[in-house]
Amino acid sequence: MGKRTWLTVSLVLALLVAAVGVALAHPEHSDGATDSEDGARDLHQHGDAAGHLPATKSDNVDLVSKLRLENVVPEKIADVGVHKGYAYLAAWGSVTCEDNGVHVVDVRNPAAPREVNFVRSKVGSYPGEGIQTVSITTPKFSGDILVSNNEKCNENTGYGGVNLYDVTSPTRVLPLFEGAGDTDGANGVKRKSANSTHSAFAWDAGDKAYVVIVDNVETTDVDILDITDPRAPKQIADLDLAQKFPQILQSAPDNLNEVFHHDVVVKQIDGKQVMMVSYWDGGYVALNVDDPANPTYIADTDFTNPDPELLQQAGKTERPEGNAHQSEFTLDNRYVLTSDEDFSPNGTELFTDDNPTRVAVSQGSGTKQLMDGQTLAGTTVYVGRACAGDDAVPATPTSGGPYVAVATRGLCAFTEKVANVERAGGYAGVVIVNREGACDGFGMSVTGNIPAVSLDRKNGFGLFDREAAYDDAACRAGTDTLEGSLIPGVNIGDRGDVVNVRAFFDSWGYVHLYKNGAGKLQELDTYAIPEAMDPAKSTGFGDLSVHEVAASEKDANLAYFSYYSGGLRVVKIRNEELAEVGRFIDEGGSNFWGVQVFGQGGKEYVAASDRDFGLYIFEYTGQ
Repeated sequence: MGKRTWLTVSLVLALLVAAVGVALAHPEHSDGATDSEDGARDLHQHGDAAGHLPATKSDNVDLVSKLRLENVVPEKIADVGVHKGYAYLAAWGSVTCEDNGVHVVDVRNPAAPREVNFVRSKVGSYPGEGIQTVSITTPKFSGDILVSNNEKCNENTGYGGVNLYDVTSPTRVLPLFEGAGDTDGANGVKRKSANSTHSAFAWDAGDKAYVVIVDNVETTDVDILDITDPRAPKQIADLDLAQKFPQILQSAPDNLNEVFHHDVVVKQIDGKQVMMVSYWDGGYVALNVDDPANPTYIADTDFTNPDPELLQQAGKTERPEGNAHQSEFTLDNRYVLTSDEDFSPNGTELFTDDNPTRVAVSQGSGTKQLMDGQTLAGTTVYVGRACAGDDAVPATPTSGGPYVAVATRGLCAFTEKVANVERAGGYAGVVIVNREGACDGFGMSVTGNIPAVSLDRKNGFGLFDREAAYDDAACRAGTDTLEGSLIPGVNIGDRGDVVNVRAFFDSWGYVHLYKNGAGKLQELDTYAIPEAMDPAKSTGFGDLSVHEVAASEKDANLAYFSYYSGGLRVVKIRNEELAEVGRFIDEGGSNFWGVQVFGQGGKEYVAASDRDFGLYIFEYTGQ
């Protein structure tokens, strides 16, 4: 991959393709295209009886309290962390660019939490995944530091990087440094101009302290800063793990090709500082960071092929999707629990009669949908841009067939293209190929009465055996012109390959259990809520993907998962297998993003951040 311009805002929805029935990410272009940037998913849970799972309130989980936070609108709340009796919850800016920052809640009495402060982000910035508070003691600073990431909802005013705040007194938060991060190479750490950052994790290493951050922009996306003096952070590492440790890459299946840093945790294990990096399709990567400027490889994971949980619960054989999102070590460090995030339970892929390689494609949002097991097949016919004022879309040939129209993006909206193909008559569906200046896969906000899928430009050339004419650098340097839209050397009405588009159910994201160790970690078991493996619940029930895991700090075999509209789930490790032992879904539905354990009065509690509401506090009551 080159520089990741396709992730200019965030990494959360990197797998936008194949998002059948799920609201597409923003922003939307004038023609109806949607990029894989972060955005609201428009799947509000509370108050919509048709869009969530039934409530379950008494399954070994007691609701201790819940608190609606100030200025909350649906999908406003993101991650949660707890430290020394105070919870910190991110108010993120993907829904609205106002009131972004970190809510501070006094949870010393878990039955009666109180919001006591709000740490406002710089205008145009917002936190999300990277909320953590850590105590550090160095020659330069002694106290508690809140770390929050910066993504941007306003490119002109927003900060990137991470923020460091002194929260030794949580009701009187003092900024130490705002906007620390990489600008270009390992000598960054400049305010405001730092690259957008998706997550962060800080740790105390004796006389030194560090924070690792997720760089959204560069392929050298594991950035480590020395924060021994948090008022003057210094960047010490700028790493591309796929380049530095190529053994983490998985050669098969060939769809695991979105390899980037998404989240991270650091824990001292057997006297060593161990970093576990969630590296999306690269899996989970364990590094020794005793010398953070020069990490060394310990272990990593591969994704089992075919997908084991889908095969076990649904009886379907599909490739794994990757999506390594977040992880934690168990209390005794024997195991690693991981959560793969996936908002696209329905996949769509395209292949041709002379190229069996499957390419992920995205169905139009409002066109006739191909559902699990259905296909669109036919000989391709090139129809140009299919816009008013261009050459008319030709009618299908009178013999042979079926036929699938191939249009190219440019000039007019997708809805107009599909309507003109329908008006010509006889086409079973349409494939819309990207133009110059865009090139990659994309989503489509479009209406129509026939199936429509979008395809990247290179593979669009391949439909007419013109792969050799594709120049990626020229494509990326081009613009939305007539010449930059049409496929060179192909005339309107020309026939191409026989194309086959297949729709399939491949489930929501779920949980893995690995045995901790060195080299390739052994996968022991997987776990998913049954609803996430049910094709009938691929739409209409909210997001049924796991999001985060929090390991118990009292029981080495206990863990808690935030499962979006699947609620809070409690899982036990028994004989190296995962068993659900508790759950909670509120009346009107739940929408949990973050989960974090904390102790108070000798008891273990669980804080969960509900995206539409605020803070929930639970206690597990099972044995």
